[in-house]
Amino acid sequence: MTEQLVAYIGLGSNLNNPVQQVRAALLELHQPEKIILSDYSSLYQSDPMGPQDQPDYINAVARINTTLSPEQLLDALQHLEAEHGRVRGRHWGERSLDLDLLLYADLQMQTQRLTLPHPGIGDRPFVLYPLQEMNPLLLIPGRGDLATLIKQCPPGRLLRLQDND
Repeated sequence: MTEQLVAYIGLGSNLNNPVQQVRAALLELHQPEKIILSDYSSLYQSDPMGPQDQPDYINAVARINTTLSPEQLLDALQHLEAEHGRVRGRHWGERSLDLDLLLYADLQMQTQRLTLPHPGIGDRPFVLYPLQEMNPLLLIPGRGDLATLIKQCPPGRLLRLQDND
């Protein structure tokens, strides 16, 4: 049997009922024998990172166990985005679903398609705070411990949603 490795996925949406988009994607991440959803954070509301003339985002982070390689996992995430009607428009623009491979075991890599850890991981409160909720002692390969990154990245207007939101 192939070894299962832990990976973290960032989820975001600001179109077409974003809360429902993220909740549905969390369920759809589970692909028996390939991807097992082991935990996920609360949902968070955040300001758009790019152009400000778009709705706020709903974000979460999922922890999975997977037998897929990083590239195969990226393909699966992009396929799920397409199933949710993701259209790649303007840079950092609106999207029905955005799935980012944040961490894959303790792997550090950079190819034309994929950089691990995700290059923006240390600058994004909507990633760091959900990660902290799930694993406060997490070490980010090449970046250090999560607690230090959190100290350098204030939450801003990040809002943790209640379960019934």
